[in-house]
Amino acid sequence: MIKSVLHRLCSLSGVSGCEDEVGEYIVSELKGVAEVKIDNLGNIIAFKKGKQRSLRKVLFSAHMDEVGLIITKINDDGYLRFSTIGGIDTRVLISARVKVGKNKVNGIIGIKAVHLLSKEEKTTVPKLSSLYIDIGAKNKDDALKYINEGDIAEFDSDFVEFGDNYIKSKAIDDRFGCLALIELCKKELLYDTYFAFTVSEEIGLRGAFACAYEIKPEIVVVVEATTAVDLADIKGENKVCSLNCGAVIPFMDKQTIYDKKLFKFATELANEKQIKWQTKTKIAGGNDAGAFQRSLAGIRVLSVCVPCRYLHTPSCVINFYDCEHTEKLLFELIQKLGGESNV
Repeated sequence: MIKSVLHRLCSLSGVSGCEDEVGEYIVSELKGVAEVKIDNLGNIIAFKKGKQRSLRKVLFSAHMDEVGLIITKINDDGYLRFSTIGGIDTRVLISARVKVGKNKVNGIIGIKAVHLLSKEEKTTVPKLSSLYIDIGAKNKDDALKYINEGDIAEFDSDFVEFGDNYIKSKAIDDRFGCLALIELCKKELLYDTYFAFTVSEEIGLRGAFACAYEIKPEIVVVVEATTAVDLADIKGENKVCSLNCGAVIPFMDKQTIYDKKLFKFATELANEKQIKWQTKTKIAGGNDAGAFQRSLAGIRVLSVCVPCRYLHTPSCVINFYDCEHTEKLLFELIQKLGGESNV
């Protein structure tokens, strides 16, 4: 994994519906590497010619968008009310730094001071309606010089390497997947392969539905970051998956029951190539595979993920060790799926 490219990808703005910055960067990385087109929704579809024609149409897919916020109202006092785009736990928003609008105005998410809270408020999770964004405006007219209702806000979070090969950043879900696909596309491939960088996964897998009808693949491998809950006091299956234990190959999540033959093929291939892998021990999360599986006459799907702590927060955390094993497995899959008639 090229950390500098992941750093660049994570630093770009790409809240669902506003993935242009991410898309432009990906297109620049694929220039001269693959045939690239962009569909009506903004999905990037790339075709990489291999040494041989594939026996079937295989697609590797990752989504470009990240969770974020949308400004719903500017109060008379200049504070911004907002709603979430994608699944965000209200608790992670308090005191978070954000950048708002096309001018990327600095803002802080605030809440009523603790000494003004009622007893009930002190013992419950704050409601989203109790939060606001402070951009330092004097009043509404002052705020309107920089911000409009309907503007997007993204987390403002540094990319940090820490501990033993850990990386912390916003938007690792799913800029890791984008990086993995870029690197795969740049390699010499045995079989012709399609790649998709989709939009609006976080708000209903919308880009993937369009991609399915555009490409009409027979097999899709969705590359993702998935929830790891290997935290203090969490035991057994509730950990879902863990960092430092390799790639994650789920057999089911809340959107998808994965193709059993593909799951078996991927796990046996990982064992054969001595690639560390794990599965999810709890039915949790979901990704674009749910859209692909339900499209056309049904598409066979597999997912290969990197485990990620604190998903959908300003501080997603992954480990370089898991990234390496995930990318090794993806490369082995891409070199096999186009030619294996019994999969």
